[in-house]
Amino acid sequence: MTQKHRIAVISGDGIGPEVVAEALRVVSACGIELETTSFDLGAARYLRDGMVLDDATLGELRTFDAILLGAIGPALGDSRIPGGTLERGLLLRLRFELDLYINFRPFRGVPGSLAEACEFAIVRENTEGPYAGEGGVLRKGTSHEVATQGSVNTRMGVERCVRFAFERASRLSVPRLTLVHKTNVLTFAGDLWQRVVNEVASEYPTVAVDYNHVDAACIYLVDSPSRYGIIVTDNLFGDILSDLAGAVSGGIGFAASANLNPSRSGPSLFEPVHGAAHDITGQGRANPLAAISSAALMLEHLGENEAALKVHAAVADCAEAIAGLSTTEITDALLQRM
Repeated sequence: MTQKHRIAVISGDGIGPEVVAEALRVVSACGIELETTSFDLGAARYLRDGMVLDDATLGELRTFDAILLGAIGPALGDSRIPGGTLERGLLLRLRFELDLYINFRPFRGVPGSLAEACEFAIVRENTEGPYAGEGGVLRKGTSHEVATQGSVNTRMGVERCVRFAFERASRLSVPRLTLVHKTNVLTFAGDLWQRVVNEVASEYPTVAVDYNHVDAACIYLVDSPSRYGIIVTDNLFGDILSDLAGAVSGGIGFAASANLNPSRSGPSLFEPVHGAAHDITGQGRANPLAAISSAALMLEHLGENEAALKVHAAVADCAEAIAGLSTTEITDALLQRM
């Protein structure tokens, strides 16, 4: 008897509902039984009644096995939602409240991309760094305004991220891990990250360890992405590098992500990296492969490894054959390969 998994679905805005529908179609085709509950959250909900994420909804979300999210955000140029409202009130709040301290983003270069035939992953610390919210403003609106935004790095937060990264690196056919930071300038945070990597490395003697400054890593991702296996880095650098990695791997329409709570004290959240793309909503032009790959990461997290491998293989197989296909036709092509 197969296990039924309880999944919270936040389809969100723009193309979010379209790509989530295709991801769920693929999961169903794998024979995986999901009990899904939809949650109306995102820009449209906020514009309707001002709700971002209340305590009652957060409490309900805690009870699920996983959360599948499509995309969140208003249309470009829509100024009715103050900046940071959805990012901090919904996405970051879910990460902090559910302790989703790992953002795992795997990349496989599609044919014709700068990273063609390359496979690597970014392990990003997901609950600290500059996004933790430390900082403030003085004398706002005057010529003497002062704004500060600190980076919060705790030993616990850094070490649990680094340990996760080493564990993933140890499974690679060529085990290798690269710490990316800016230790020559960010000497306090960088020193903590470097010391923790050095200490944990002694427990993984088969993993080759390297270090890159973040600016150098931006160059290497473009001209020699094959050098990487697992990149481990902080919240801000990981956010930037993962978008660049998506671009060199074929575009963010292929980029999946997992916001993980490895201790499983609450549900993990899975989402494509791309945004809501309101400009192509309803036109059948959205690439669903990032959402489908995110669903495959969800299946892996839920222990449905055979189905996850099948989906990942099908995504890789059809990635070069989607030109000119509609959203649903891309999924059809993938299902044929499965």
